[in-house]
Amino acid sequence: MINILRKEMRLSASMLSYLFIAFGFMFFIPGYPILCGVFFVTLGIFYSFQNARETNDILFSTLLPIAKKDVVKGKFLFSCFIELCSFTLMVAVTILRMTIFSESTVYRNNALMNANPFALGMAFVIFGLFNFIFIGGFFKTAYNFGKPFFQYIISAFLTIGIGENFIIYPDLRN
Repeated sequence: MINILRKEMRLSASMLSYLFIAFGFMFFIPGYPILCGVFFVTLGIFYSFQNARETNDILFSTLLPIAKKDVVKGKFLFSCFIELCSFTLMVAVTILRMTIFSESTVYRNNALMNANPFALGMAFVIFGLFNFIFIGGFFKTAYNFGKPFFQYIISAFLTIGIGENFIIYPDLRN
């Protein structure tokens, strides 16, 4: 299994997947919906799936002497690895914002959601939506990914809207 994951990380992954991990720093931006950074991370993973489709990576992987379910596991583990890397970055930024920068006026007077444990939980929800809707939908055909990604976009931005509107509850504000 480690060889499949290594193949995913070296051969079929788009460089944008690794570059978009840095969108975890969006938790630093005041007055911006910080959960959009989570969406951008999943957008980078989407580009890897698109790259894999264009280069016939799925066909190549299924011709390898491995079980076909391991191909799916490899793609899924790669996606989880990218999500975990960005989530780790988001946790670090959240800790900094809640400790060192907690008295900064730009964060205290933030009109939108601050980086807090609730925002991290919402990030997990959005990552779960991506894994369930997009990756599950992609592997129904292992070729078509437009419809599942469109469904994911709608559900992700509805979730972001709901999460950002929880700011009206004072207990979730800080």
